[in-house]
Amino acid sequence: MYKKFLISLVLWGIISPLMAQTQGDTIYQFRFEPGENGFYTACQDNRAELTRLLSCVVQNKEAILAGSIPILVDGYCNSLGSEAENLATAKIRANRVKSELIIRAEIKEENFITRNHATEGDFVTVRMTVPVKETAATDAEAEARRKAEAERLAAEKRAEQERLAEEQRKAEEARLAAEKAEAEKAAQQNTLADMPSETKTPTDYHLSLRANLLRWATLTPDLGLEWRICPSWGIAVNGSWTSWTWSDKDRRYALWEVAPEVRYYMGEKKAWYLGAMFKAGQFNYKLSETGKQGDLMGGGITGGYQLRLNKALNLDFNLGLGYLNADYEKYEVIDGVRVCRGNETKDWWGPINAGVTLVWKIGASRAH
Repeated sequence: MYKKFLISLVLWGIISPLMAQTQGDTIYQFRFEPGENGFYTACQDNRAELTRLLSCVVQNKEAILAGSIPILVDGYCNSLGSEAENLATAKIRANRVKSELIIRAEIKEENFITRNHATEGDFVTVRMTVPVKETAATDAEAEARRKAEAERLAAEKRAEQERLAEEQRKAEEARLAAEKAEAEKAAQQNTLADMPSETKTPTDYHLSLRANLLRWATLTPDLGLEWRICPSWGIAVNGSWTSWTWSDKDRRYALWEVAPEVRYYMGEKKAWYLGAMFKAGQFNYKLSETGKQGDLMGGGITGGYQLRLNKALNLDFNLGLGYLNADYEKYEVIDGVRVCRGNETKDWWGPINAGVTLVWKIGASRAH
């Protein structure tokens, strides 16, 4: 096969001078199988084209190496699924043909101008503008054509460079815009985090004074304190005391109570809470002929909700369920003397505390 190729090359060298006299812009085409990138020089058409092309390259090698005759190579492919795949295959096909010329004719990569296309078919074309030896055109006209071709190629190269520069500029603008948007978003989030908000600042105080309005309604003064350790936890204590007599001291209503409580506040606004209460106190009731006097002690679970009225006031609705134990003596008053009528003990399971409490917040501080 190699001998046949040499013989064809020699024959072509003999007849090509005759053809060169009328030869100008010469195009060589090499076919490829659809979807393939292998260059089959054994194919009769490709072998003949390669022989013809090599002959032309050998004859004009000096001018090609000098850069006055560029070799234009165009790769085509449209038999694959996407434009990217077609362009990649067209590029490989063009490189296969160039490799044959570089190896066999000993020319260089810079002697080629390569373009790839995802259209038209599955082939590679090689085009050379070879000066016509015998022509009516003057040397000036030939030089003008050469310059025009060089200018055309330079214009194509500048256009490609400008296109790449524009793509880079757009990519840089997009990157800067994304960075600016991200910075603005971060600044907005920081601003929102720094802004005071009632929903984000459910507890703006440490201490509060408390008064159970239900106790006051029964003529039993009630006062207390609550210390909010943090937005979720608080320690409260309420105390009640009263002492009333009437009917020449034959009737009596007196008591005192102390009720410490630990609370856990829940929710975004920390308005709902659960707690644990302990209660202790003494009482003396004589609302009929028999009076009761003794001690009480117990505790249980509490729950409630604080309604915000304004920056300084809340209204606390609460209820406690649990256990109370009362040890007391029964007595009667005869001629102004208290006479004991026995002792009793009672246990109670159920509501142990209820309140509608006015809360006055003091010791205000910055938001937690």
